[in-house]
Amino acid sequence: MKNPLKILNQKLQSLFAVPAIYNIHRDLFNTQISQKHLFIYYHNLKKQKEHLPKFQETGFRVYSQSDEDGLLLYIFSLIGFTNKICVDIAFGSPYGANVTNLICNWGFTGLLVESKDIDSSIKFFLNHPDTCIYPPKIIKKWITQKNVNSILRENNISGDIDLLSLDLDGVDYWIWKAINTITPRVVVVEYMNIFDKDKSVSVPYKEDFNRFDTHPDFCGASLKAFVKLGKSKNYRLIGCNKYGFNAFFLRKDIAGRLLPEISINDCLKHPQAREGQQKRLPAVKDLDWVEV
Repeated sequence: MKNPLKILNQKLQSLFAVPAIYNIHRDLFNTQISQKHLFIYYHNLKKQKEHLPKFQETGFRVYSQSDEDGLLLYIFSLIGFTNKICVDIAFGSPYGANVTNLICNWGFTGLLVESKDIDSSIKFFLNHPDTCIYPPKIIKKWITQKNVNSILRENNISGDIDLLSLDLDGVDYWIWKAINTITPRVVVVEYMNIFDKDKSVSVPYKEDFNRFDTHPDFCGASLKAFVKLGKSKNYRLIGCNKYGFNAFFLRKDIAGRLLPEISINDCLKHPQAREGQQKRLPAVKDLDWVEV
């Protein structure tokens, strides 16, 4: 015979238990409130011309790989939003992406491009309470210099947008160079931090490039290569993530005093970057890198 006190206790627990879905909504709600408070705090510091925090001190993770979510929040708190459109090329997954927090918590829309499975990402945004009504568009495409601009135009993305994120682990340099359909205000690119400040190199362009055909570290481009390319496209380097492998660029006509240009060396200080130069670079330094 079952213990009646145990049965009563179980019923009381079920009666007063907080549903799991409530916990999820509560956590999302609290995250949004905290971020909005922080956004207003930064904005008021700027407005009152008070001392702003250092860029590298503002990072935190909600969905991003490391602290990119906080860094992007800080940037946009100072420069404001325009159309809240983002493009993420080689999106991968909502977890670890630079745009997910902006889409879920700040009302961004846009285009997410991935060459592999996209079903799980589509499901994520369809099931998320803040994106289920109007999720971002996610398409499965292999991006090349020849098709990147037509893909953007075909999906009604052109002109000024708030954010471009680029993380192909491949011919990233050549894709950013080819893009001319959009003029993002902010650009985030992953770079190979195994190179020092003086090396301006990229992997050669190849439409079917796959780093694993040669070596996992034979991909992307050095930070100096991206800085030079950015300058040619009217962008300046304003910071990096805490590990020093994602660089943030801001269009030169925006917030020059608030977010000034920094040196390449400032983005290569973390031990992860220095160890990469010592331990990872020797295996790939003599491969077919192209001077750019």
